[in-house]
Amino acid sequence: MVLLSKPALEQFSFIRNRKPTTFFSGIPLIDLSKPDSKHLLVEACEEFGFFKVINHGVPMEFISKLESEAVNFFSLPLSEKEKVGPPSPFGYGNKSIGQNGDVGWVEYLLLNTNQESISQRFSSVFGDNPEKFRCALNDYVSAVKKMACEILEMMADGLKLQQRNVFSKLLMDEQSDSVFRLNHYPPCPEIEALTDQNMIGFGEHTDPQIISLLRSNNTSGLQISLSDGSWISVPPDQNSFFVNVGDSLQVMTNGRFKSVRHRVLTNSMKARVSMIYFGGPPLCEKIAPLPSLIKGKESLYKEFTWFEYKRSAYSSRLADNRLVLFERIAAS
Repeated sequence: MVLLSKPALEQFSFIRNRKPTTFFSGIPLIDLSKPDSKHLLVEACEEFGFFKVINHGVPMEFISKLESEAVNFFSLPLSEKEKVGPPSPFGYGNKSIGQNGDVGWVEYLLLNTNQESISQRFSSVFGDNPEKFRCALNDYVSAVKKMACEILEMMADGLKLQQRNVFSKLLMDEQSDSVFRLNHYPPCPEIEALTDQNMIGFGEHTDPQIISLLRSNNTSGLQISLSDGSWISVPPDQNSFFVNVGDSLQVMTNGRFKSVRHRVLTNSMKARVSMIYFGGPPLCEKIAPLPSLIKGKESLYKEFTWFEYKRSAYSSRLADNRLVLFERIAAS
């Protein structure tokens, strides 16, 4: 990514009143090996919609291999990377996020989790050896998907749901519409010195899927929004995973779990590389509050298919409240 002229900077967003980063120490920490995890998961999802997990079972070897492949890819000349772009919706993207005018200081690879399509798409970039990247991706995604399903089943236990796999079966379904994203945020010391403001790498948004599992290198930048609207910086931890509640899980729990609003600020001195698995349901799956979670209460959301919600979400801007169109209007 190249340094931009001052007029070109106007397309990007900045955080005014730049301050030194102060990390929030209250991020819920969940040890997945402990028996009380299911209750802590529910508490974290109700209060933050966000938490950190340790003893997650994903081998560090899988993490290191995929991060190495990602760094190698993002180090390629732009002309090489653009051979697998622009994203439609999958592929390589640079600065533009989605189709509706959102821009960030980021380049990325957006992939579906179908291994055949990955091999075909990347043969042009990885030459005779796309298999190395495909294997690293497959090992990592398989392990993270397994962890996601375990977390969702522990959530179901914590909610005292009879059907333990009520959430996880949607990810396990062969038609599951899950996606995987590699993000690279280059450092931008000259730009931040020029503007004396923090640059937005990826603008504020919620994730539309059920659950997102994020792992990044040891570079700061991730922020989440608290219930009072304030933003807090998440301390980086390259050995752990951060988990977001998505919009679909908020709906299925009838608003009990909160879909967390988050964003990424650039780091002026260090590159940030993040790897995110977005666990989604099949396109035809009906999304609605679970009957057992609305006993004696009103349903806050209309029923919709994942296809309908995804289409609506992808036609909106990042910062839009996407769920508002699917809320039941309270009787006046």
